[in-house]
Amino acid sequence: MLTSYNGWPASKDPAEIGIKSYAVPGTNRKLRCAEAVAPLLVGFAAEFHALIEPIDEGKLDEWGYAFRMVRGSENRLSCHASGTAIDLNATQHALGAIGTFPAEKVPMLRALAKKYCLKWGGDFQGRKDEMHFEINAKPAKVAKRINRIKGAETRVDEQPIRSGPIQLL
Repeated sequence: MLTSYNGWPASKDPAEIGIKSYAVPGTNRKLRCAEAVAPLLVGFAAEFHALIEPIDEGKLDEWGYAFRMVRGSENRLSCHASGTAIDLNATQHALGAIGTFPAEKVPMLRALAKKYCLKWGGDFQGRKDEMHFEINAKPAKVAKRINRIKGAETRVDEQPIRSGPIQLL
């Protein structure tokens, strides 16, 4: 089987590698990505929307799965070809442009990328791609991170609600 440069299975047939469309919570957008990584890419996109900049305004410029080579390459499959990469607000963060995010947002952007096992295209060596976020982990680490994130959500949701009067100290 073909693989994208991050080592994940890639295919011209989206069904072969589990590509599906996923709604991004808090937005009116959907992203096409691999089922195995969807909780990470979609979770990241939702937090990006809430904390960095809105993704559901203006043009439809949020991109996911696309079977293709890396731009400018003839033999290196893009991570989009495996459904393990997304581009957010692509028209605002053009390929090759530098400094398209406010400097005060960049540390949060990097922290979110790390939380979701992603590499940010703004940190690429050589040509920058600030719209781009790709899975930067092997399947076992991805599965572990998804379980940890889901576990954190479950723990928050399952905390008992205390009833009765509030006592002031």
